[in-house]
Amino acid sequence: MRVILKECAWEALGDDLIVVHDPREAFTLADPEGRIAALLDELGRGPATAEKLSAALTARGFAATVADVRDGLDGLDSLGLVENADERWLGAPDADERHFSNLTFFGSFAGLHTSRAEFVRRLRDSHVLVLGAGGGGSSLVQCLAGLGVGALTLVDRDDIAPRNFARQFLYRHVDIGRSKVDRAAEWVREYDPGIEVRAVDRWISGPEDLKDLTEDVHVVAGGLDGAPDANLWVNEAALRAGVPLVAGGMTRTQLIYFSVDPGKSACLRCDESDLPDPDEHSSAGVAHRLTRGLRLANGLTGPMAMQVGSLVAYEVMRYLTGIEPPRAAGSRVILDLRNGLIPTWEPFPRDPDCPACALARR
Repeated sequence: MRVILKECAWEALGDDLIVVHDPREAFTLADPEGRIAALLDELGRGPATAEKLSAALTARGFAATVADVRDGLDGLDSLGLVENADERWLGAPDADERHFSNLTFFGSFAGLHTSRAEFVRRLRDSHVLVLGAGGGGSSLVQCLAGLGVGALTLVDRDDIAPRNFARQFLYRHVDIGRSKVDRAAEWVREYDPGIEVRAVDRWISGPEDLKDLTEDVHVVAGGLDGAPDANLWVNEAALRAGVPLVAGGMTRTQLIYFSVDPGKSACLRCDESDLPDPDEHSSAGVAHRLTRGLRLANGLTGPMAMQVGSLVAYEVMRYLTGIEPPRAAGSRVILDLRNGLIPTWEPFPRDPDCPACALARR
């Protein structure tokens, strides 16, 4: 393997070496003999194998076996300073140009054993089922397309109306009256013809309506408007299929997103387990019943819709690439408009007898 040094700077300070890659942090490494600085100097000349580095360091007066160099490279890898030189790019000029920013972003997570090109390939090989092409959904579609997700199935049963224009930027005035999902799929094809996209114009009235749509998908994302139990239908469908669910939306003054990792995290049905009985004669029971009965007008504006869509898309990316664990698995992440959108996490309670979670264990 040829190893390359990521963009960084270093300087000796007494017996220490100060190394900066990410401006948010600096590493202080003990280097009284200058061996680490010499290794960085050689890596800075360009991609090199452990054998080539061993020879170069020995020529500089540092006795360094190939095993020594590999240990040193592993240490630099643990700090996120090196990566596989042959996997920085996809290898096709058009694809490298198309995914330049994505490859650059994934460079922060790449190392000797997982490359930036591999992260992009995982996205290109993925299929995401997107439920809803409205407020958060239209932004979600755009984010997933930008990431280069290879296949999208888009589901909605609504037509474009002028009231959508405050927050749904897939659509134009000439599209009024058209099916949202058909226009959304058309937008994806125009944006990137390399993305396989399927439009499904369908009402969803229960988990069975999703059964044929969850085959061969890697993540279910987005949310359904309408029935109070719509998210529970999607939760059940995702658990039956054994694929993660990522969704989000807005209450009157809060943005919320969450995810369910089948067999690993609590699910939305678990979250229902500790809610008060809406029929009980208590303040909690009455409040729960009244809350379920509320029919809120959609106050999702453009900035809020884009925030929700991007947060859902980023969580989807975590599942698809594995760059880090999903942050919202088994939790509700809440951004409150009243406190400056500072996120807080509310874990779902775990219900050991949850009938929906049992579906993921079959």
